[in-house]
Amino acid sequence: MLAVETQGLTRLFDGKPAVLELGLVVPVGAFYGFLGPNGAGKSTTMKMLTGLLAPTSGTARVLGIDLARDALAVKALTGVVPDGLNLFERLTGAEQLRIHGQLYGLARREAARRAFELLEALELVGDADKLVQDYSHGMKKRLALGCALIHGPKLLFLDEPFEGIDAVAVAGIRRMLQDLVSRGAMTIFLTSHVLEVVERLVSHVGIIHRGRLVAQGTLDEVRASGTLEETFIRAVGEERPAPQALSWLGREGGAPEGT
Repeated sequence: MLAVETQGLTRLFDGKPAVLELGLVVPVGAFYGFLGPNGAGKSTTMKMLTGLLAPTSGTARVLGIDLARDALAVKALTGVVPDGLNLFERLTGAEQLRIHGQLYGLARREAARRAFELLEALELVGDADKLVQDYSHGMKKRLALGCALIHGPKLLFLDEPFEGIDAVAVAGIRRMLQDLVSRGAMTIFLTSHVLEVVERLVSHVGIIHRGRLVAQGTLDEVRASGTLEETFIRAVGEERPAPQALSWLGREGGAPEGT
């Protein structure tokens, strides 16, 4: 069984393709990096795979379940950290986690126990009783990750999880995610623009460009003899010459011409 398998997955907006004939293959237990330039179709793909957006055509199976037939079963087995955070601003961090766990069917006591463990792991214990509206962006990102993990998903979707988070927090989250995959606890499907971080994390890669999959395989297969960044630039065909120097910068004294 594959964690994610799509065939001909397509989504049109006003007749224009955002995702076209996508054929993803994500093995169970993989740390899969889904890469592409802005507007390539990454978030649209993730919304389809999590049941938030219906495809125009094609099929998608997540953990062996046909999304078109039983999206609720898929949602019960997956966790999602979207790019746009949707948190209850008037709850405390601890309340947010406990309620999220109970929404997934956890007993009150178990939800509270898991919430405390997550607050510790995400270094939010000292802010557990603070309202979410008073959290920084990075703290909200970490809290959203806790919400995605509290019910013990088999597949975790992460859309730009490191954006706006400081380097120390990124390192901690990276270690947590690597541990979850190495222990066989879950499969992770990640989108990110931080290619250096992705290259240290993932075991498999897919690259999408203008809605089409242009590369897919293990990390070593996709990047061949170069770096992931070099492979990415070649795959999307967007290597450009250095921009022209700005004429007024670097002039002696910075004085405008003619003075």
